[in-house]
Amino acid sequence: MASSSSSTKFVLSPYLLLACLFLFTFSTNLVVAKESDKVKLNLYYESLCPYCQNFIVDDLSKIFDSDLYTITDLKLVPFGNAHVSNNLTITCQHGEEECILNALEACAIRTWPDPKLHYKFIQCVEKNTNEWGRCVQRSGREKAIKDCYNGDISKKLILGYAKETLSLEPKHEYVPWVTLNGKPLYDNYNNLAEQICKVYKGKVLPKICSSSTLSLSERKVSKFQVSYVDEAKNY
Repeated sequence: MASSSSSTKFVLSPYLLLACLFLFTFSTNLVVAKESDKVKLNLYYESLCPYCQNFIVDDLSKIFDSDLYTITDLKLVPFGNAHVSNNLTITCQHGEEECILNALEACAIRTWPDPKLHYKFIQCVEKNTNEWGRCVQRSGREKAIKDCYNGDISKKLILGYAKETLSLEPKHEYVPWVTLNGKPLYDNYNNLAEQICKVYKGKVLPKICSSSTLSLSERKVSKFQVSYVDEAKNY
């Protein structure tokens, strides 16, 4: 009987140990911030702007390639330096194709409210804007996106983003225009992840914020790598 009891304990203990190890690892490696504590990162941009494309594809990927997304509330606003006339006609800095992609990405944001999901789609589009149709086909929500774009919803979404962009204080001077908790970074996009970590007011920092290689992993962005609002006046 003693031998049987010992055997039973031997079989169960690895499972118990594994469960405890999983819970400990999950609780120590993943920070789940309160919504009120999250850093509000807003990106005001336009499609076909090469500097916006670089920022979306390269810089924003660092948020989702690490645990930085657990403390970041990302909001993408696709309007940029476009113009709205008195009759609500929208004209985009880089032409009609840009207006199409802005509206398409606005529909993606509506289709997938989760930033991690709509970012993945928008990253696909901006990585190669000539192949945006493939991103739609592979999205798994092709009908929802097309119905949004082909109906009145897409224009309403863009007009909403226009109002949000044009009412910024201080006003945006160029795109990409990035704000952290409502304050613009201006041309200081270097070390974006490090700046998010510094702004975060939560008690426990995600793992990336304590990484010694954090600063070295960031790509330096020149202050001239932007599309100015003044340039849009001549489109």
